[in-house]
Amino acid sequence: MVKVGLTGGIGAGKSEVSRLLVSYGAVLVDADRIAREVVEPGTPGLAAVVAEFGEGVLAADGTLDRPKLGAIVFSDPERLRALNAIVHPLVRDRSAALERAAGTDAVVVHDVPLLAENDLAPLYDVVVVVDAAPETQLDRLVRLRGMAEEDARARMAAQATRERRLAIADVVIDNDGPLEALEPQVRQVWERLRQKIVKS
Repeated sequence: MVKVGLTGGIGAGKSEVSRLLVSYGAVLVDADRIAREVVEPGTPGLAAVVAEFGEGVLAADGTLDRPKLGAIVFSDPERLRALNAIVHPLVRDRSAALERAAGTDAVVVHDVPLLAENDLAPLYDVVVVVDAAPETQLDRLVRLRGMAEEDARARMAAQATRERRLAIADVVIDNDGPLEALEPQVRQVWERLRQKIVKS
């Protein structure tokens, strides 16, 4: 098994890279998706979030109101730490279970947005960073995702700097250009990861 930590700033195109890797045969452990699952209605995770942040973070249907919670935590590092302290251990346990189920000859790609922020690089055999210039990220968030520029800037500011992410990278995928320039790079990375399995 090769354990890959895949990360990149918001709007850098990490989701597209993980989609391509899965299409080649990688097993994906998506931290964001798991983070949503562990705070679904009826879970201990959601109960802990409500205990910490109050009933106001719930939508009318009892689900977590993500925009409302996001507005609280992304402008307050202390509140963000409190949320992470609840969610991260739950995500870590679920990720480990999925990894165990993947099998010994698998390339397991852990899609981890906060890999640099939480100093998680040592957990992986290979760290792949999807990189794009901050102005590219901002353009994608505003133009493609419809985010307000102020919100997009706040999200970007809450993450590790580009330099910090690049400092932990074993492999950098440049996603500053068009989508068609991405696929050949990802294919090359996949071949390298498969070689690691063959040699191990």
